[in-house]
Amino acid sequence: STLSMISKKNKSFLLTIAILISSSFLSVSAQQSELYKYSNGEGIQIANDNGYLIKIKTYVQPAFETRWNTDSISDDNYDRFRIRRLRLRFDGSDENSKLNYRLQFNFGGVSEVGNATANQIALLDAFVRYNFERRFQLTFGQRSVVATDNRELSMTSTTLQLPERSRVTSSFTTIRDFGLFLRKDIRFRNISRLRNYLEITTGDGRNNFFNKDFGGLKFGGRIDYLPFGTFTNMGQFRTVDIMRENNHKLVFGVNYSYNNGISSRRGRYSGDILYNDSLGNTLLPDYIKYGFDFLYKYRGFSALGEFVSTNANVPDGIYERVRNDGSTSTEFIVNGEPVDVKDYVKNRLMLGQGYNIQMGYLFKNLWSIDARFTHLIADEFSFLNNGLYYNRPNYYTIGVSKMFDKSYSYKIQASLTLVELDENGLSRDFNDNYINGEEIYFRLITTIAF
Repeated sequence: STLSMISKKNKSFLLTIAILISSSFLSVSAQQSELYKYSNGEGIQIANDNGYLIKIKTYVQPAFETRWNTDSISDDNYDRFRIRRLRLRFDGSDENSKLNYRLQFNFGGVSEVGNATANQIALLDAFVRYNFERRFQLTFGQRSVVATDNRELSMTSTTLQLPERSRVTSSFTTIRDFGLFLRKDIRFRNISRLRNYLEITTGDGRNNFFNKDFGGLKFGGRIDYLPFGTFTNMGQFRTVDIMRENNHKLVFGVNYSYNNGISSRRGRYSGDILYNDSLGNTLLPDYIKYGFDFLYKYRGFSALGEFVSTNANVPDGIYERVRNDGSTSTEFIVNGEPVDVKDYVKNRLMLGQGYNIQMGYLFKNLWSIDARFTHLIADEFSFLNNGLYYNRPNYYTIGVSKMFDKSYSYKIQASLTLVELDENGLSRDFNDNYINGEEIYFRLITTIAF
């Protein structure tokens, strides 16, 4: 069936899409073409004699970050300079804009919400989209999962209100996946609009050509309601109200997803965490996520609110766990104590709840002041209790930004975040010391887009 092909052969499909898009780009470039349009921050558009368009866009984000702990026990303070993002994107369409495609690469070596730096080039997007009509689209390939992640992840990286996305986003999002993506807009006579999303994906996150797919498919959807019509200039997908909406603009939505057989903490990768039954067959838990969110804009003011909740169904019959080196073990231990198998499985997943509320105001001189509060609630057995990376329930952030134009082509942003540690003293620094007090993060990032 088509669905089983998506699950078992997505590597070949993704490679084929990338080759077709690249071939199309070369074909258009080889024909008589000319610079059609250039916009700061939005890239250049090249058109040929047949009406085909290609847009090339790139941006880079140099960043600085420093962290320190108010607990005198910890000396785990550090500074870091890095290229947070370095992206190159190609978009194309036919003469009637019925068929669109995208190919996007990341040269920065860091995931969308990641902290680790790696020397690698990553294929982020490779998809084709067919527009049946103006408000009905079907996309096939690898792309961001707008329907099943929280709203902040649908905001493009160059338009974020603060230097980094919230801890809710980094804790629960899949980011990208491979599969079928359907969107249908319904417009009512009073200009309000209903946007419906449906996604059927592998559930394994961004594709890795060298990894095997595990588990079944992921099914998800979202319904967004826009009571006052659409935002100006794609404002629904840009956090700051840089267009200074003259009329109230609001979108609120609900989302749900069911990942049948997850092999990582939240569905970003394939094969990171595996279990077997007594016969050596792979047996995996199911991962359920739902949430609701909103975005409001009016005359420079913007507000974003999000809630996410996750849980898991662990099947009976798990007999052994698979270590990173491929060996197996029948021991299931948490914090040095044997636990029930199902509790052990849950303890390795991102289970719990989180909510994020942020707001800001953009002045007419393009200076912005912003604030955010993020709260995480971990289940009793959840990787959110991990003392090194998580186990920090509250995040308070203030920020200031300077936009140099309305196209997001150049801006500078800074933020200061106060992080409350676990009240039971189970949080740890990178030297594995148990710490109290608070952590403080300072971030500075510059965006340069062409």
